[in-house]
Amino acid sequence: MVPADSRLPAHASTPARASSLTPATPAPAAPLTPAQAPSRALSFDRAAAQYAAARPGYPPALFDAVEELAHRPLRGARTIDVGAGTGISTRLLYERGAVVTAVEPGAGMAQELHRSHPALPVVRGDGNRLPLATASADLITYAQSWHWTDRTLATAEALRVLRPGGALALWWNVSDHSVPWIDEQDTRLRRFFGAGDSAHGSPARSHDLPPGLDFTHRRLPWTRRVPLDTHLANLGSHSAFLVLGAEPAQRFLAEERARLAELFPDGTVEESYAVDLSVAIAPGAPPLPTP
Repeated sequence: MVPADSRLPAHASTPARASSLTPATPAPAAPLTPAQAPSRALSFDRAAAQYAAARPGYPPALFDAVEELAHRPLRGARTIDVGAGTGISTRLLYERGAVVTAVEPGAGMAQELHRSHPALPVVRGDGNRLPLATASADLITYAQSWHWTDRTLATAEALRVLRPGGALALWWNVSDHSVPWIDEQDTRLRRFFGAGDSAHGSPARSHDLPPGLDFTHRRLPWTRRVPLDTHLANLGSHSAFLVLGAEPAQRFLAEERARLAELFPDGTVEESYAVDLSVAIAPGAPPLPTP
């Protein structure tokens, strides 16, 4: 989940597999909303390695659903992964055959992405002013990152960069609160933060989605088994913890370790998620193939 800071300059790395998507001059930046303040929105930069090591990936069923709802295969699709962070979704899109370019505002996150996936093109920028040419993409994806944008600006930019008939896909990993221990942990997190915050993610609400587009939704349950240390590092990589300061975050996570060590005596935690996916098709018919 990577925020968009529209004040950052855009520049591109030059990895081995270059993208043919053409950078364009960005539009003027809009002021950040309070939720996008740098103290929160760029907090991930100082925990990039932890984020890359501990955050969950996505199940194959997600990418099957994206292909179905986008009405095209990922293989060969010119794809922009916005708010790419350390490249968790970017790599999986690439492995499905997408010609993918990552767009990432944070210097630390972009550096970690390039370090771990040097074959993937990385462009510094954000969803509010995509540094890419008009009608240059078949698919734009936001994995854990749409909520950091100004939805009006980001919607206009997505529609500008998408080709007619291209698809916009937004998704989030959301912890499954039907699992008792996860629901109990969420209660502790919200009590600790005291402002409705958690580190479990929230399902997308219709009024948070891009306006004026007809979305199709899917919910895709999945699980992963990880060491307790990885589970706690995953929690600690969320911005709600990163902006707290080390001492209170460490205190909560130490208490959580003691609770979960009793619940999972073998030291392995099964995390349960549901990927909340929303896909919309851009207006206009796709161009006819060249004879």
